[in-house]
Amino acid sequence: MPRTADPTDIPNRLLEAGHRLFQQQGYNATGVSELASQAGVPKGSFYNHFDSKEAFAIEIIRRYAQNMDATWDAAMATLPAGAAHSPKEAVRHLFNTFIAHHEQATCPGCLVGNFSAELAESSPACRDALDTAMRHWHQRLTDLMAQAQQAGEVRRDVQAKALSAFFWNAWQGALLRMKVTHDAKPLRECLRLTLDHFFQSAPAADA
Repeated sequence: MPRTADPTDIPNRLLEAGHRLFQQQGYNATGVSELASQAGVPKGSFYNHFDSKEAFAIEIIRRYAQNMDATWDAAMATLPAGAAHSPKEAVRHLFNTFIAHHEQATCPGCLVGNFSAELAESSPACRDALDTAMRHWHQRLTDLMAQAQQAGEVRRDVQAKALSAFFWNAWQGALLRMKVTHDAKPLRECLRLTLDHFFQSAPAADA
């Protein structure tokens, strides 16, 4: 690609190439030369914009988290009629949106989950960035679970924070399983079982 006068052009091209390559083949298998080649820029340009490959990965994590937040906000802004007044159905709609995204993706899976497995032990800086992203999503889901509890839609004998943590742990496991099977069925089963069985509100006792 030709260079442009836009100072964000080269870093954006590198970040787009990095996201694609990291998703396809992982962090350790991707070198700076390959990143630059895929972005169509000289290798030296990489270090003009990023101090290291690790710093580059942290920016990839941050950008991925921002994109997921945007997808989250868009899904919550377009709730179907049945979910508009039901926090539980809002959660179902939200994660069905994520499932549809993974089904359409060329390389399905969660970059944060992949990086957690590959970098959490070897890079404290990446681990902190990953933890920040996951804590933020955990809190957003906790807020929805608390609303669902107040509406009597999910069980109240377990704290909303614990329900959210359990769901995210199960979801990340389902994402890994999906990468093996190349099928979104594990995600659909995770969503159905947690919302309709494990989190199900107990029926009121007879008076």
